[in-house]
Amino acid sequence: MLHDGLRQGGYVLLQAALNNGRFVVTAEVTPPRGGDASRAVAVAAELRDRVHAVNVTDGSRAVMRMSSLALCRLLLEVGIEPVLQMTCRDRNRIALQADLLGAHALGIPNLLCLTGDPVRAGDQPAARPVNELEAVRLLQLVARCNAGLDPVQGVLPDGPTALFAGAAADPQSPSWSGLAARVRRKHAAGASFIQTQMVMDTSALRRFVEEISAPLGLPVLAGVFLLKSARNARFINRVVPGASIPEAIIARLEAAQDPAEEGIVIAAEQVQDYGQIAQGVHLMAVKAEERIPRILDLAGIAPIDSAAVADTSELHARS
Repeated sequence: MLHDGLRQGGYVLLQAALNNGRFVVTAEVTPPRGGDASRAVAVAAELRDRVHAVNVTDGSRAVMRMSSLALCRLLLEVGIEPVLQMTCRDRNRIALQADLLGAHALGIPNLLCLTGDPVRAGDQPAARPVNELEAVRLLQLVARCNAGLDPVQGVLPDGPTALFAGAAADPQSPSWSGLAARVRRKHAAGASFIQTQMVMDTSALRRFVEEISAPLGLPVLAGVFLLKSARNARFINRVVPGASIPEAIIARLEAAQDPAEEGIVIAAEQVQDYGQIAQGVHLMAVKAEERIPRILDLAGIAPIDSAAVADTSELHARS
């Protein structure tokens, strides 16, 4: 059963915290490559009082995993607020429409709309991508469903959906004009927040917020990626689309007596720095999610008091 308290008056923790201008923390969990989700659920449970929501990846790096939709529902059942990632790479519009309605029916409140990593980045390069829609058109589809409109014609017979949708962006994109235009399109299509890719350049994040997101009124969750070693950092640069970890950080990891601990310290420094620029952070610690509480402790981020996050009557007044 869906835990009481996840929804109060139709609102949930992530949306309430963003709307009320609080510092927001989200973290990422990867579904298993198999049918047993117990470890992923246990990892997320350890973060329950440290993050506002847990983001569940959807076919990241074009590698087979359990569906994000399934794991999000399992998290709800143990009282953890999820963010459902939804990519367009593997689904046509009919499948996307079905999953949006299904997410709403299952009580999944949050959505991150993504185009998806290219198939060639994964371990099944012969697979056929779909890519009928991309992130902007998916956001438009969500907005239509949230307005109670049938994507084909007329209205949805059971009323509107209630999906709080965000989008992704890369503040270190080599095309600044292209980045700005893309974010404006996502905002116009209905994105309510931006979650960035991993950020390693504080000045790029500051420019992104000041010049692109802030004028649109879009809150930003800055991506913080936990690095485990210099070798891990070089691997990320090689295989993750868009990753650009500077040599100075790699050298710092290489010189450290305990690279894993140094990675935690670097991540905590980034949480502190980015917290002065963005409204929050999104923590990515692949296969090391248990280190996230220590990162937050080092950064001086206290556990979340869910009861103090929002006054639902105020939220209703804003809607």
